[in-house]
Amino acid sequence: MTRKQKRLTLIGSAVGVLGVALGLVLFALRDNIVFFYGPTEMIEKHVGPGVRLRIGGLVENGSLVHLAGKSVTFKVTDGKDNVPVAYTGLLPDLFREGQGVVAEGALDRNGVFQADSVLAKHDERYMPREVVDALKKQGKWAGPSGQMNGQASSQPNEQTGASY
Repeated sequence: MTRKQKRLTLIGSAVGVLGVALGLVLFALRDNIVFFYGPTEMIEKHVGPGVRLRIGGLVENGSLVHLAGKSVTFKVTDGKDNVPVAYTGLLPDLFREGQGVVAEGALDRNGVFQADSVLAKHDERYMPREVVDALKKQGKWAGPSGQMNGQASSQPNEQTGASY
């Protein structure tokens, strides 16, 4: 073998090994990749049962029902469509109707989103960016000042001094 052939063989082998390593990493992470949807996007994309994802929007007023134990059901809405959600566990302290929420889980065969975790916004000035974007698309987002702009306030938080 000439020197050039040895070099090409070495480079080809290295590319092959890196390709296999990349494939193995992506295969191992496939269960950890979770997409975010608003209710309207989820319905439009016809997400099937068992697909892990996050949904976000507002907890629809009048939809929160406390069941036996720590189980609850509620609907997440973006103002256009809504998705029924079932969750068993402790809800965040700030969870309530009309507030922003992000739930992670999967749809069951009945079209009910079975949530593993539920996150609520932590104060009146913050909402996850994905939820704000989904609400902006629907024209339902009123920013912290009540204007329909969706921009976070540049005023510092009185408790932490942080700007949002």
